[in-house]
Amino acid sequence: MASPRDAIITGIGLVSCLGEGVDAHWAALNNFRPVVDETTFAPFPVHPMVTLELDKQIPKRGDQRQMEAWQRIGTYAAGLALDSAGVKGNAELLSRMDMIVAAGGGERDYAVDTAILSALPAATDPGAYLNEHLLSDLRPTLFLAQLSNLLAGNISIVHGVVGSSRTFMGEEASGADAIRIACARIAAGQGDLLLVGGSYNAQRPDVLLHYEMGGHLLWKQPFAGVWERQAQGGGMVLGSLGCFLVIESREHAAKRNAAALAHIAAIATDRCRRRPGEATANGEQQFADIRHHLAPEHAAVISGASGVAAATQEEAAFLQSLGLPVRGSATALGHSLEPSFPANLALASMALSRRQLFAPLEASEQPMTAELRQVLVTSWGHWRGEAMAVVEAA
Repeated sequence: MASPRDAIITGIGLVSCLGEGVDAHWAALNNFRPVVDETTFAPFPVHPMVTLELDKQIPKRGDQRQMEAWQRIGTYAAGLALDSAGVKGNAELLSRMDMIVAAGGGERDYAVDTAILSALPAATDPGAYLNEHLLSDLRPTLFLAQLSNLLAGNISIVHGVVGSSRTFMGEEASGADAIRIACARIAAGQGDLLLVGGSYNAQRPDVLLHYEMGGHLLWKQPFAGVWERQAQGGGMVLGSLGCFLVIESREHAAKRNAAALAHIAAIATDRCRRRPGEATANGEQQFADIRHHLAPEHAAVISGASGVAAATQEEAAFLQSLGLPVRGSATALGHSLEPSFPANLALASMALSRRQLFAPLEASEQPMTAELRQVLVTSWGHWRGEAMAVVEAA
C-alpha cells in the first residue's frame, strides 16, 4: 500500500561509456556492443567516459578548470538529475534539498608525485624530505589525493543545492549506504527531497595500480562479460561513470506534480569478513527480509557483480537459486565502485518505467518476456559490503 513517506525516484542523471541520459542508455543496452578501451592502459581494459559537452551542466569555464575529471563527471550527472526531476534552477526547492554523495579519495597530483619520487632516492634525509614536500607541494585541497567532499562542494556551487551535505567513503558500500540513509531519512520524516549519488573516473593510472597491487582484482585479457570472466579467474574491468538520483517522499513529489519514475520499496546493507559463505549468508538474510515485495513472474535482477572471482562466483550461485532473469550491468558499464549501486537503481527505474527488462548482455543471461514490475538490485562489493534493494513501478 502506498505511503506518503515512500521513497520515490523522480530524477535520474547518468553518464557512462554508453552515453548521456536515460534514453541513450536504454538504446545502447538493447543493442549492446561493448564500449571498451583496450589500448591506453594495456593490459587493463577500461570503459571510457563518453565525451561530455561540459558547458551544458557546468557553464562557467573557471568551474570546469578547477575540477578534476571525477568532479566534472559527478557535477554533470547531478545537473542531469536535477533537470530530470524538474528542480533545476528552483531556488526554493534547492535551498532545502539535502545531498548524500559517495566518493573515493579523489585524483592524485601526478606532477607532485613524479617530482617527489624522482628526488627522494638522492635526498640526504628521505623522511624529512618527504614530509617537507608533502606539506609544501600539495594544494590545500589535497591530502595525497583530493578531498572526497569536493564533489559535494562543487555541486553546491554550480547547481545551488544548499541543504545539508554528507559524503561517504567506502567503495561499493558507500553508494549503497548513501541510498539506504536517504530512504531512512524520508521514512522518518527527516527529509523530503534529496540528491544522492557519486562518480568515478576509471581512466587513471593510479587507480589501476591500486587495484593491481591487490592481486587478481583486475581483468588483464581481451574484454569479456562479467559472468564469462569467471571461467578464466575473474577480474574487474573498471568503468568511468557518474550517477545521481533525486529521491523524495511520495507526498512531496505529488504536491509538486513530479513524475514518479520508481519506488524504492526496501533496501538493506551489510558487511562481513568474506570468509567462504559469509557473503551468501548476508544475501540470503537480506532476500528473506524483502522477498515479500517480489512477484517472481514479474521480477528480475540487476546485479552489480564486480567480476572479482570469489565474490562474483558466490553471488552468481546465489542469484541462480532465485530463478529470476539476471543482468550483470558491469558487462556494459564497467565496474564503478562508489556510484555502481545508484547506477543500477537508475537502470532499474529506467526499465520499470518501460515495464520491460533490457536485452541480455551475455549468452548466459536469459531473456524476459513478461511485464516487468519489480527489480531486485544487488551489490556485492569486490572486497566488502553486501546490499540489496527492491525497486518497483511507482
